[in-house]
Amino acid sequence: MPAYQVTGNEYLSLPAVAENTGAVEGLTVLHMGAKGLLELSGGDKPLIAPVWRVNGEEQTPALEWHRENAWVPVARGEAQGMTVALTYLCPLGERAFFVRLEAENRRAAPLDVWLGVRGQWTSTLHEVNETIVLDGRRTQEASGWNGAFVMQEVAGLPLCAFAPIAEADVQWIWGDMAFEGGRSVLLAPGQRMCVELIFGVGLETVAAATSAKHLLRLGYARCLRETLEWLGKRMLSAQDATVARMMNENLFFSFFFASGRALDTEELCLMTSRSPRYYVSAAYWDRDSLLWSFPAIVLTDAAYAREILLHVFARQIRNVGQHSRYIDGTLLEPGFELDELCAPVIALERYLSRTNDRALLQEPCVKSGLLHILSVLESKRHPEIELYETFLQPTDDEIVYPYLTYDNVLVWRMLLLLSRWLERPELARRAQAVREAVCRHCVRDGQFVWSTDLQGHFDIYDEPPGSLQLLPHYGFCAMDDPVWQKTVRTIRSQEYPLSFAGRPIAEIGCRHAPHPWVLSICNSLLCGHADTALAHLARTRMDNGLACESVNEDTGACETGAAFATCAGFLAYALWHAAR
Repeated sequence: MPAYQVTGNEYLSLPAVAENTGAVEGLTVLHMGAKGLLELSGGDKPLIAPVWRVNGEEQTPALEWHRENAWVPVARGEAQGMTVALTYLCPLGERAFFVRLEAENRRAAPLDVWLGVRGQWTSTLHEVNETIVLDGRRTQEASGWNGAFVMQEVAGLPLCAFAPIAEADVQWIWGDMAFEGGRSVLLAPGQRMCVELIFGVGLETVAAATSAKHLLRLGYARCLRETLEWLGKRMLSAQDATVARMMNENLFFSFFFASGRALDTEELCLMTSRSPRYYVSAAYWDRDSLLWSFPAIVLTDAAYAREILLHVFARQIRNVGQHSRYIDGTLLEPGFELDELCAPVIALERYLSRTNDRALLQEPCVKSGLLHILSVLESKRHPEIELYETFLQPTDDEIVYPYLTYDNVLVWRMLLLLSRWLERPELARRAQAVREAVCRHCVRDGQFVWSTDLQGHFDIYDEPPGSLQLLPHYGFCAMDDPVWQKTVRTIRSQEYPLSFAGRPIAEIGCRHAPHPWVLSICNSLLCGHADTALAHLARTRMDNGLACESVNEDTGACETGAAFATCAGFLAYALWHAAR
């Protein structure tokens, strides 16, 4: 799998910066009217590629990358006696980004150096799980706003636009939806030069061009300083430098790729991933956003966490518990999932315990949303036993039996919380009845089963997206509980067919992806197996250091689900929890 760097801010994402060339393969923006991602694509060539020329010959320096403050990607390399650097900076709150190229002459003689970029916008892709090419019309024309050109996608009305700007000495050549821009300097020995190119996006040409022009006025130094300060205030600490780096890189990846603002409405929205490299990108799952990504966000930015909850209870609540939705809350994939129904309540508890912001409970959308969740829950209740059914499992795959132990533990937790928040003591009694029902009907041979039909059938199984290992984490039992301990021994043993015990990455898989899951590593970090989980993390690069769905049990290479942004949030949270 090629190695990629990623970066972005609320309004735009660079999901695939090729490490070997430094080229941006595409740029994505969220579009509420389109219900997902729009990707500006160069097709078989990059959207933007850095170019270094020495004495008229193009260079391909070997680049080594690092992430400033765990997010801003910077590459350094050497070519023909010249040291080079490349930085992609997406300042917070802006609809534009910098491409900064640097060079220093390390030779004893002068060098004629040209720094710049080339690129092309050949197609616009619409991405919500699947990718389609828009059959619209793209235009490129001169603009007085930037002294260069603007390009846009038009589908009756403009959908999105893209425009560069730079200092006056940068020369642009453009046509046929392609471009090249840069400048040359005769560098004396030891002399340095840099070129700062800015690209803006917008709903149409004026917005794109002026977004870029605004960054030109602000300047690179100011934008870099403010961005690094913002990141620095939100970084989590750990004694081990390797853990700290992994934790914060995944934190910011989740922050910027599991949420963002729509280009057309500026509204906050949530999704699995803003990267089309993730196989179900740009759609919303209650579980993914609220049980996995949210715990890390609430640790670092309480105001943003509050806005996320208000979005969920206003925009997404109508179809709460349904398999997946578009970013505007309308139904994408039908199918009820009990863990997803519980997710907003679990996230709300996490926020309140962190902030004590009780006023949020009085927001009309929150109050009505909690009652709506209760009404949906009631429709899933067994007529005689205080257990609740689901149609899909935490992997989104169809159930074997309808009553899942893990899901009903979340119901127990949710009912306890709602009894307190809504001042309804009968919900606490129902919670106790759920607990008793789980212990009576979901335990066989001294261990928790995965699911049951309440008619004598059950299965011994586990899924990392909703693992029985997390029962103590949600407060249902203690880690020394003998039933839970036997359960964990079973699913972690070599006899369990989807355990990879004895392999270099000795974590748990499931039928959905039969390899060790990164979410299983997270579960291990949270359930008393932190030492082994950290050893497993040290043996895998996942997706170039960022969370993916599953990895190879022997090599640690990414097997499925690259660029899994919500999982990255859970990994950051689990690492923080283990490091406390």
